[in-house]
Amino acid sequence: MSGWNPWHGCLKISPGCQHCYVYRIDASFDRDPTIVSKTADFNLPLKKTRNGEYKLPVGETVFTCFSSDFFLDEADEWRIEAWKMIRQRSDLNFFIITKRIHRFTINLPEDWGNGYENVTICSTCENQNRANYRLPIFLNLPIKHKAIICEPLLERIDLSPWLDSSIEEVVVGGESGPDARICNFDWVLDIRRQCVEKRIPFHFRQTGAKFVKDGRLYNIPRKEQHSQAVKAGIDFQP
Repeated sequence: MSGWNPWHGCLKISPGCQHCYVYRIDASFDRDPTIVSKTADFNLPLKKTRNGEYKLPVGETVFTCFSSDFFLDEADEWRIEAWKMIRQRSDLNFFIITKRIHRFTINLPEDWGNGYENVTICSTCENQNRANYRLPIFLNLPIKHKAIICEPLLERIDLSPWLDSSIEEVVVGGESGPDARICNFDWVLDIRRQCVEKRIPFHFRQTGAKFVKDGRLYNIPRKEQHSQAVKAGIDFQP
């Protein structure tokens, strides 16, 4: 797995953004996270080593634009070139998470058709309000590989109206960081139940820093948040 951040910086648009890790990291460097700019790795998919091999090797999964949002307004013109690189590197699998699924079609490539085979688009929904808004849009878009990300999970969410065969996976996780909001295990299990009923793969990625289980609040160190989710043993593959 590799990362590709063609641009950096973002603007908060919903409750899930409240304690954004990009803002937290930028604050530690006294950097303004609202300034959006291209990075030195803008053309990383096309960069090669001295022996002529791609720096991103064939078959790699590339986590894309994790220090911004791929569909950010400020990046509209840059995204045209980014799509060209994604199309050129059809031997890579690009994994894109967005809170701006409503902007997906802006500057979409002319040859997109029903989607590129090497692109997975993930729409986030941290609460019921955002699920109700984003997921109807998401389901009607021409995308070959779709996933739903409920992270940070801020409340109980009913995803069942949108769990159809086009959804390849649902990922759930709590919020990290010093100001993290509570994630309740009951909410996680409820989404799992919905996925099991619809035969949709489910992955519990992390507990978050403040995790409630059986009415008890656990303060979980960052290094243990993923491992504790694994120990729960609730992932589902139909």
